Amino acid sequence: MNRKNIHYLTIDGKEFILVGTAHVSRESAELVEKVIEEEKPDTVCVELCKSRYDAIKQKETWEKTDIFKIIKEKRTSQLLAQLLMASFQKKLAEKFGINPGEEMIRAINKAETTGAEVVLADRDIRVTMTRTWRLMRFLSKVKIFGEILLSAFYSDDITEDDIEKLKEHDALELALQMVGKKVPEVKQTLIDERDQYMSHSITHAPGSKIIAVVGAGHVPGILNYLDKDIDLSDVTTIPPRGIYGRLIGWGISCGVIGLIIFGFFHAGTEASLNMIKWWFMINGILAGLGALVVLAHPITIAVSIVAAPFTSLNPMIAAGWVAGLTEVTLRKPQVKDFMSLREDIATLRGFWNNKITRLLLLVAFVNIGSAVGTFVAIPLMLRFLHI
Repeated sequence: MNRKNIHYLTIDGKEFILVGTAHVSRESAELVEKVIEEEKPDTVCVELCKSRYDAIKQKETWEKTDIFKIIKEKRTSQLLAQLLMASFQKKLAEKFGINPGEEMIRAINKAETTGAEVVLADRDIRVTMTRTWRLMRFLSKVKIFGEILLSAFYSDDITEDDIEKLKEHDALELALQMVGKKVPEVKQTLIDERDQYMSHSITHAPGSKIIAVVGAGHVPGILNYLDKDIDLSDVTTIPPRGIYGRLIGWGISCGVIGLIIFGFFHAGTEASLNMIKWWFMINGILAGLGALVVLAHPITIAVSIVAAPFTSLNPMIAAGWVAGLTEVTLRKPQVKDFMSLREDIATLRGFWNNKITRLLLLVAFVNIGSAVGTFVAIPLMLRFLHI
């Protein structure tokens, strides 16, 4: 047994055994079974929440997804990020012949056969994703989306030895430091906060001998927090939407309207009308191009062109959401799209052809086109002031 991935501690008379794993590692899946079989714990804690557990165990989970509701609740970016990360894990899993999260499922199954209680120790994935998104700056969102997108489809050069090396403490710490430097908000919510949450779950698990099966990246943090009091409200509260983002959004809207009004009084009616014309043209064309890129329905493309100039003046509404609701009405995803989603996200072609992922890309691309259109249109409008 590879003892370097197993950590033994005793706190307040309770024995804790931490098993660090890689989520797509065959060796990790076999290791957790062996540890549970040998140690016969009272409780087995796993790095899963109820939502993730259901997603792994129940294949029909994606089939129940209400895509219309997701667009209305403005959660398309979160779902797209989850699917891209799932795509990366699934591609690795297929390459090495093991399902993502299999070591967690094996830990649960082995616990049940040995009579141990099972504790789903992780914070709900929806809380994690929402906190991550709310705490991230705009540029960080763009950066992390690009990183996830690239990793989802370019994993051919990763070997099984690379996966096993992820469990080595030094290499892992270096990786986390790099993530922390690139996108500090992601490390805080995806790693640090969950370390605290899982530490609390593990120390409050019933029984005198507890085995915790967690990703190796969480082991250093959990070891640090195990003997500390954790206030869960600090890591489970959903922060409000950033006020600065809203102020900037409304500031741009007021600025554009003020610019048109100023142009009317300073340079005349023609200048003001030219400003309005360029605002509509640039916003509409770039948003429409975003819809065209993903081969949206012609009506969706037209709606994107018409909606973008207006939604760009209202931070409460995004052109991508209007386009997404239009597309889902015209081309509602079929049962087969949900059935094949697990397979489709593993390849670039599948990700592109599936109506669900294509719909999420549509929302993202139209929003990007509209945002770019706003910043391109303003300098063009300024030309008509003749200052």
